[in-house]
Amino acid sequence: MPHAIGFDIYGTLVDPLEMTHELRALAGDRAERMSELWRQKQIEYALRRGLMRDYQSFGVCTAQALRYAAEAVDVELPEAEERRLLEEYQNLRAFADVGPALEKMKADGHRMVAFSNGVEETARTLLERAGILDHLGGMVSVDDLGTFKPDPRVYEYLAQRLQSPVEQTWLVSSNPWDVIGAKTAGLRAAWIRRSPEAVFDPWEVEPDLVAGDLLELSRSLSPAS
Repeated sequence: MPHAIGFDIYGTLVDPLEMTHELRALAGDRAERMSELWRQKQIEYALRRGLMRDYQSFGVCTAQALRYAAEAVDVELPEAEERRLLEEYQNLRAFADVGPALEKMKADGHRMVAFSNGVEETARTLLERAGILDHLGGMVSVDDLGTFKPDPRVYEYLAQRLQSPVEQTWLVSSNPWDVIGAKTAGLRAAWIRRSPEAVFDPWEVEPDLVAGDLLELSRSLSPAS
């Protein structure tokens, strides 16, 4: 039967580490490390703000993480360059498998939304520019609740917005902590293991499905499978 599915955006639908290319002129051979730190701190800052109940939007977390990454690798970050990089962050391309997989899953009758820590307007712009917004039935942002994944409330909110029982709602993410959050809240979850080197956190919580990309996931969730 068709499923109600929320897709994480960053790392699942689009690749945030693509920003390495944009950082090359600024950071040279430190660009890859700076990109990795930017992403790590972006996630960390959102998690910390959620725990502290000191909410600032994901855009704020992203900007602060960029400043941290620049300082950590000893790169000067002029204000104009910071603005340019944050704008380019909305131009991330979709992984090659995403468009065909979402098209197939839509044809199979699945109800699908993007589900993100990002502010809705920003996330919509990103998905539209990446050419995948039309494949989805909507956008669910944690900004509506003023907290972040993996707060159980945001996963319950996803199910509510999809008009689906929690236990029948799917979360699809490349981030193990996101999958664990969804499972702990009672949802079903698929881990997209985009890198064979990726390791799932040993928390005695397992994803319902593991797939290398969304095309593999679409085959696993196909009504004919």
